Amino acid sequence: MATYRVGVIGCRGIGERHASGLLGLGNAALAAACDLEETTLNAFKERWHSEWPDLNTYSDHRDMLAKEDLDIVTVATSDHRHADLVVDAANAGVSGIFCEKPLATNLADADRMVDAAERNGAILSVDHTRRFQPLWRHIKEQIVDAGGIGAVQYVVGALNGPRSMLFRNGTHLVDSICYFADSEPDWVFAELEAGYEDYTEYRGDGGHDPATEPSASGYIHFANGVRGFFAGGSKVSADPKFRCEIVGATGYVDIGRDNAVLVRGSEREGIRAPEWPVSGIPAGVQELVRLVDVGGRPVSPAKDAHRVVEILIGFLESQRLGNVRVDLPIPPERRGV
Repeated sequence: MATYRVGVIGCRGIGERHASGLLGLGNAALAAACDLEETTLNAFKERWHSEWPDLNTYSDHRDMLAKEDLDIVTVATSDHRHADLVVDAANAGVSGIFCEKPLATNLADADRMVDAAERNGAILSVDHTRRFQPLWRHIKEQIVDAGGIGAVQYVVGALNGPRSMLFRNGTHLVDSICYFADSEPDWVFAELEAGYEDYTEYRGDGGHDPATEPSASGYIHFANGVRGFFAGGSKVSADPKFRCEIVGATGYVDIGRDNAVLVRGSEREGIRAPEWPVSGIPAGVQELVRLVDVGGRPVSPAKDAHRVVEILIGFLESQRLGNVRVDLPIPPERRGV
């Protein structure tokens, strides 16, 4: 059995969770880690020393890619720092890349990331985490796709609370809407949270300070006729933080963070998630190792994550143009640099 050499870029909390996905795998080992901060890197190495005592550390990802002959790279850096890391990893010849969400914060970066992966034959999977959670997967595959609520009519997603940030957390909500709509988006319109009327391009700090990103209220029209509604509360909107409602011709599903209900006529049925040994981010890492080993399509492929960035930028374009309809794809001159 081949042992795949894995490198993690970004060694804080999310990077720790990336590494934890490798625990217990007989065909993958953490070979290298990279972070700009020495203290973070040292703490990461200490954390995993008993599991991978030969772990090499770097402050420059290009140096790591040049020296380590890696098969898989995971990217766990700030939201706006993913692009060069993914492109460089793909160009270095790795077989698989697991990248944090959002894929990118402008479309020019998203374009070149997808292109680099395709040109080099690398599998690029993105951490839209709900696709790696048993409750959401069960509802998608065993209820919605199986016809349990009839043909999907519309999907409503809500994001509330102090971290209602369009790119940082809104990316999960847009992806969830797209996941259940199961179609390409045709056009969007949106209105940003009050106080962000001139927010026409990403000006965040990578996902740390909520004040650097607005929330939004938006509409997504899909090619198959499904309608998507993005209800992004202001920073003072009440919990629950995240929920989705998928409405079909014969019933609907209401999903919260850890629970869900199926409603058909007068019948209400709680939905029990199947038990998985690993879920969330570690499950995403394990899936990528499996895909590198035996092939297949990611549950959260780069093209789906690119579609999410297209919608987020479409929301900003709609705001810039006076909250009007914006057709997708976004034209080249508005794709960012």
